[in-house]
Amino acid sequence: MAVSQPQAGHNAFGELPEWDLSDLYPGTGSDEVKADLAFLEKETNAFEAEYKGKLSELAAGDKLIEAVGRYEKLDAVFGRLSAFAYLNYAQNTQDPNRVKFLGDTQEKLTTLSTRTLFFTLEINRIEDGVLDAAFARDVGLARYKPWFEELRKSRPYQLEDRVEELFHDKYVTGHAAWNRLFDETMAALKFDVAGETLGLEQTLSRMSEKEEEKRKAAFGALTKTLSENKRLFTHITNVLAKDKEISDRWRGYKDIADSRHLANSVEREVVEALETAVREAYPRLSHRYYKMKAEWFGKDRLDAWDRNAPLPMSDDRIFDWETAKTTVLDAYGRFSPRLVEIAAPFFEKGWIDAPVREGKASGAFAHPTVTTVHPYLMLNYMGKARDVMTLAHELGHGVHQRLAAKQGELMAPTPLTLAETASVFGEMLTFRSLLDAATDPKQRFALLASKVEDMLNTVVRQISFYSFERKVHTARRQGELRTEEIETFWMEVSAESLGSGINLNEGYETLWTYIGHFIHAPFYVYAYAFGDCLVNSLYAQYEKANEGFAERYFALLEAGGSKHHSELLAPFGLDARDPGFWSLGLSMIERLIDELDATRP
Repeated sequence: MAVSQPQAGHNAFGELPEWDLSDLYPGTGSDEVKADLAFLEKETNAFEAEYKGKLSELAAGDKLIEAVGRYEKLDAVFGRLSAFAYLNYAQNTQDPNRVKFLGDTQEKLTTLSTRTLFFTLEINRIEDGVLDAAFARDVGLARYKPWFEELRKSRPYQLEDRVEELFHDKYVTGHAAWNRLFDETMAALKFDVAGETLGLEQTLSRMSEKEEEKRKAAFGALTKTLSENKRLFTHITNVLAKDKEISDRWRGYKDIADSRHLANSVEREVVEALETAVREAYPRLSHRYYKMKAEWFGKDRLDAWDRNAPLPMSDDRIFDWETAKTTVLDAYGRFSPRLVEIAAPFFEKGWIDAPVREGKASGAFAHPTVTTVHPYLMLNYMGKARDVMTLAHELGHGVHQRLAAKQGELMAPTPLTLAETASVFGEMLTFRSLLDAATDPKQRFALLASKVEDMLNTVVRQISFYSFERKVHTARRQGELRTEEIETFWMEVSAESLGSGINLNEGYETLWTYIGHFIHAPFYVYAYAFGDCLVNSLYAQYEKANEGFAERYFALLEAGGSKHHSELLAPFGLDARDPGFWSLGLSMIERLIDELDATRP
């Protein structure tokens, strides 16, 4: 059996960039790492000794700002070490030295941060009147008011300090440990695709080849290997769902997704309205589109391996790295030169890791570090048009994180519901640029179809994932789930969301196993649909009147987590609490499908 080799630095894609993590630390054994660990050892002890049990007194005496400043500095050092350990690990999850460094660092940081855990717990016990008076007297403290307000939303779910410490300490042997097991298992899996041994990313890439036999072989290899490992994935899912149930029960969350909504600073009613709107739109969107696509392929129904298949007239060229870079930056530049100015350093300074390598983490992401450094982007670049769109997406995240950095460590992080704004907007800019450049009607048709599929994957598929998670976590509260039960839930939501135009072939029932978001961040997935519908609405506003739009857009990104989504969307005349907001976002997808239907080949 032939073994596929990892990408070399120089190949059909050109020279692909790799991370230079020295902006964080020179190396895992460097003096700088040791110095920061020593700083945390000393400063967390001093912080606890000086402030524990005294925050109400400090708030009344105008000294709270000093404690907040020291806490933010500690947060920055914790964040820097944590990001470095994870990014170093993500480059090769099979390297025992990297694995050990990550594990050791996580343990040390968890132990040290236990000493500062009291700070946020105690802040939430300060009387509202005392805190409001402190804000009124101290302009410096008042700047942090949004952070305090978000923090105090968790007051009803806060536990006694010793219990909070226990939950915190056990994180490394609980949630974090199971996440590592999932990641390392997934990175080590091998798939026999027509006699060639591939990793997950390469196998998934084969699922979008033009030749049906290649797609079918990849689907068979993918489902065979996943099926052989589904006992482990079932166990991981059961453990983490139970772990979440225990935490939710102790804290008193009423709904299985309430902790995610709280973290996202979004009301449950808004998410329920989104889910309802998307599910009601399934027949008009995914069901209709996949029936149309089946007709284009001369089939009564698409097979599962045809869902993301390119159309016969699609652009199947390989995009080398320089072309991908130019395509995305040119699209960004058409919107605003400032966007290019913020994005360009990612390509120039080792902030992107693009090649597929043995043991490298799967997927793509933009990882924030600390506000005094910069984010890092991970790709598994295979040279396809979708990889160019992924670059546009992750680069949008990176731009957003750089712009929000001005808010500082405590307020720069953006709720997930808004965190997808710049990424999806970056994709839209790149798509529109490619569409404007397409002169061949068939190429234009193929580009439109590809964009519709991306939108369906972002909106319909992610909401179906959310529905699946709700089924799994709800059922887990009644007892441990068998693989067959999880598979039944998966097939139910897949049939509902995809419709009768797609045949859910044998093996499809295993595909829930490789979705990392289910493991890493339960209920994260609705943020993608939120972001896509939000950007569709934003882009509609941009098309109607782009005068001053860029300035308002940058202001939204620069706000980070310092403002609620309602306040950030108001300058655009948008309100996520209005049911019409979701209809507007979904209507853009429907209009593209209408255009495809009217111009079908």
